[in-house]
Formats: sequence, structure tokens, C-alpha cells
Amino acid sequence: MKGKYSGVPSFNKTTKDCGLRAGKILITGSNGLVGTAITSTLLDRGMKPLLFDIVGSGDDFGDVLDFGRVKDAVSRCIGIIHLAAVSRVTVGEKEPDHCWTTNVDGLQNVLRAIANSEEKPWLIFASSREVYGSAERFPVTEEFPLRPVNIYGRSKLEGERLVNSARHTGLRACTVRLSNVYGSTEDYSDRVVPAFAKAAAFGKELRVDGAEQMFDFTHVDDVAVGIIKLAELMDKCIAAPSPIQLVSGVPTTLNELAHLAIQLAGSSATIRYTSPRDFDVGRFFGSASRAKKILDWEPSVAIENGLYKLITDFRNLSDADFVHV
Repeated sequence: MKGKYSGVPSFNKTTKDCGLRAGKILITGSNGLVGTAITSTLLDRGMKPLLFDIVGSGDDFGDVLDFGRVKDAVSRCIGIIHLAAVSRVTVGEKEPDHCWTTNVDGLQNVLRAIANSEEKPWLIFASSREVYGSAERFPVTEEFPLRPVNIYGRSKLEGERLVNSARHTGLRACTVRLSNVYGSTEDYSDRVVPAFAKAAAFGKELRVDGAEQMFDFTHVDDVAVGIIKLAELMDKCIAAPSPIQLVSGVPTTLNELAHLAIQLAGSSATIRYTSPRDFDVGRFFGSASRAKKILDWEPSVAIENGLYKLITDFRNLSDADFVHV
């Protein structure tokens, strides 16, 4: 294995009880990056969640725009982690109606199903740092103004508004805001971290759309732990907290990320610089202090460790292609 990085990533899982009541947790968008990680962690901790995804199969299939399917799933759970969404800014720009319908109407179906259920499950709604838009100072906290600049961000802000309205009618719900989650080879190949990791792993060109674009890259394992901690809190008979963001708190420019990927891979990859996209929020990093205070959560996977592991995973995938049968 090539690579100059000698650090050992910390990706330890635990099998201890996760502190949730006996009962099913429904995960919408369960086949996605975050949903897969949460499912894996819950299974490791002895729970079997209900899975619900438009690309799922058999009993795991579900479309949030199909109220009948949503109602049936909600009737069988004690809590919901709602991740199902058009989760990419680029897709939102290309298909704005689809983005809005999935993200807003899908959530409305979940909220309506909860209102009609006997159990009245709690809800965790996954939002995004895109709701802040272009912040004027850093680090961003949960109290900053919400001024999204693209359709994806606006759909998430509308989702937050719907959840907040439902809270006023008695729903136990909390919004969690995520930022540039990464960490799997099965993620969309053109997302920046997996794209850089794969290109660096095999000595290909890394395309940097805006060298000084700055983001808060948060590893999916950290996000899964944070959401499960929030689920534990939601499962207790106490007031649900206002929005919480799960962020690394570390700013990294795309230029820094590209050079770090090449360094960690020890490869001959090159970098091509292009202009940033005009519909992106160009700079963001947040504070994790509220998550620490309320959930006792802190990010544990540094970008160096997470990126190195991803590079290694891509190389291991390639090696598997040459296993002799």
C-alpha cells in the first residue's frame, strides 16, 4: 500500500446497548450514506431498525411520496429518523420541482402519518448547513440567520419550518443540521471528498472548483453516533431540543483537501483548477459546542484519518477486482 500517512484511524464500534426503548426505529432514506451508517451502528448495538428507501427492496422499499406506505411504516415504530430527501445541491438546481416535492411533500407525509398514529413517535429531521446560506462570520452556530441561496437549502428550511410548527402542536421533534458528510466508497462519485480520494488513490486528476472554497467535512461515523445520541435523548420523556448541528468545526479549503489527498495517497495525481459553481455556498464551518453541551457529542474522526481510510478503501476495492476465482 502506498501512502505517507502513518496515523491510525479511530473507527471503533461498540456493541453496548444504545439506551433506546424496546421498539422499532424507522429510518427513511436508509440506503443513503447516513442511513446506512446509522443502520449498521444500531445493528451492532442489538437493534433492528425499520428500513424505508425508494431504492430498497422487499419490505425495505418505501417512497415518502406514497402516504399509504409512510403511514404503515410510521404505525409500527416508536421513533423516526427522517433522512429521505434529494440531498444534493446540484440535483436541486437541475430538478427543482423534484427536489421540493421530495423534501417538502415527503416530510409532510411523515408528519401527517405521525399525527394519525396511536404511538405518536418522536422525529429527528435531517437538515443541512445550506439553510444558513452565505454566513458573514465563522464559526457558524445554530442561532445564525437562515438565508439559503439555492433550492435545496430553501427546501430544507421549509422542512425545518414544518417541523417547528408540528412541535407547537405537541410533536416531539428535533432538527439536526449536517455539513459535507463523507466516508464511503459507495457515496456519489462526484461528491468532492470521494472524488478527490479516488483520484488521488489512482494517480488521476483532481478537479478543484474554486481553490478557496472552504467547507466543514464531517465523517459519517461521527454523524451516525451523534444522531443516535440524539435519538436516545428524544426517546426520553423530556422536552425535545431546538436545532443541533453536527459538524467537525474544522475549516478546510478545496485546495487544502486536494493537496492532502495526494499527500496521503503518496501518488502522482495532478490538480486542475476551475471556477466555483455559482449556486454553491462557498464558505462554511460551524461550531459543535451545542452538540457537546446537549448530546455530549464531539467529532472524533479528523479529516486526515477519514480521507486516508477512504483512499485505502478505494484501493482495496480495486484489489478485489483482481481476486482469482
